[in-house]
Amino acid sequence: MILICDDDITVRTSLTLVLKRAGYEVVTASAQQEAVDFVRRNTPELILMDMNYSNTTTGKEGLELLAKIRIFRPDVPVILITAWGSINLAVQGIRAGAFDFITKPWNNLVLLNSIQTAIQLNKESSAEDTAEADSGSNLKMRPASGNALLSFRSNKIIGRSPLLLQVLNTVSRIAQTNAPVLITGESGTGKELIAEAIHANSNRSKNPFVKVNLGGIAQSLFESEMFGHKKGAFTDARHDRIGRFELANKGTIFLDEIGELDPVCQVKLLRVLQDQTFEALGDSKPRQTDTRIISATNKNPAEMVATGTFREDLFYRINLITIRIPALRERIEDIPLLVEYFAKKQAELNNLPEVKISSEAIGFLRKLPYPGNIRELKNLVDRAIIVSGKSEITDKDFKEQYTELPLTTEMRNNSVLSLEQVEKDMILKAIRLYGGNHSKIAAALGLTRQTLYRRLEKYDIRIEN
Repeated sequence: MILICDDDITVRTSLTLVLKRAGYEVVTASAQQEAVDFVRRNTPELILMDMNYSNTTTGKEGLELLAKIRIFRPDVPVILITAWGSINLAVQGIRAGAFDFITKPWNNLVLLNSIQTAIQLNKESSAEDTAEADSGSNLKMRPASGNALLSFRSNKIIGRSPLLLQVLNTVSRIAQTNAPVLITGESGTGKELIAEAIHANSNRSKNPFVKVNLGGIAQSLFESEMFGHKKGAFTDARHDRIGRFELANKGTIFLDEIGELDPVCQVKLLRVLQDQTFEALGDSKPRQTDTRIISATNKNPAEMVATGTFREDLFYRINLITIRIPALRERIEDIPLLVEYFAKKQAELNNLPEVKISSEAIGFLRKLPYPGNIRELKNLVDRAIIVSGKSEITDKDFKEQYTELPLTTEMRNNSVLSLEQVEKDMILKAIRLYGGNHSKIAAALGLTRQTLYRRLEKYDIRIEN
């Protein structure tokens, strides 16, 4: 059962027709108090609620109604209805706990997708809470299905660490919904592979998966790339071009590096995400696309919103579900599996016999900081195999190929380093500052020379005199 709360009879009637045709039972309320009285006695599956009442221009009554509904039915998803010019009200509503928002005039397909996603995710959450209560466990993670894990394996996602399994479990739960997903994590962690896994395990898997690197599209070319253009729309438009959103119809579009998008293009993107319609350059006829949105960034989008470089309404539109990909140094137990996989692939690529990696080599690799994450590990393994030409790679082979990269601000701010890694980093920094002067290095670190020697031996660090 869905509750519609709107003081406009035309809106109530239109929404009722759409929802009943989709198979939902519908109840309506024309006044805020009527809606409050209903939710006190009943538990609908979902509430559709207008934010723009005819007797108010501030939206205050809409926000107050949302607050009351959240008090009586905190677990029932609420989708807000607002005018395009009042999206700021919807943003305030999202902050207050609403699930999603749509704008008038709404697109029926977008509306039904949002309703289906909200109800489906809410049922998943309720089922998990019940299982948690029955087991007496505080762990909210449940095993991913076997089929999901098989798909992940085919997508080259390697590892068994708890943090990675938690990501895969989340993917298995949300893949078959239409929920927009925001994937965050440092460069080289595998955000694109997770996006591919979501698509591969979704109902859209047989349809296109279109990748777009937003960081590589100039502002002047954004509309043409994303929405297409007609012949003659501009000087170099010698033929019609199909945009990325049209190519992704019925499938998934992966918006990589969305944090690099400039403010002007953010508005244009928000429009198409809002109602799934767009216009190609040089064409006044609106086109519709049924596309699932998966975005990714190595920046902190919440910080970008706070500093005004990323629109808050766009942020809420793309991150109904947020998945953070752990850095490699947070899942070092996966390094042996990753090394084995990369070594096998590199040997096959170069027609080499099977390559073995010594235990000492694995030990060395586990101690590295990896600011470049999995991409850095792969490059190191590939170089060691190709340069050495040996059937067994030792720690010496890796040390010869290893180039230490500086720890990035992103890496320091977004991750927790082990105490050993912090200690090793400080020793290396002191060596860079004082060269081969053992006394100055020890003094700078607050260590005796004897303790410094033990630390150097522990971390296999050699100081060139």
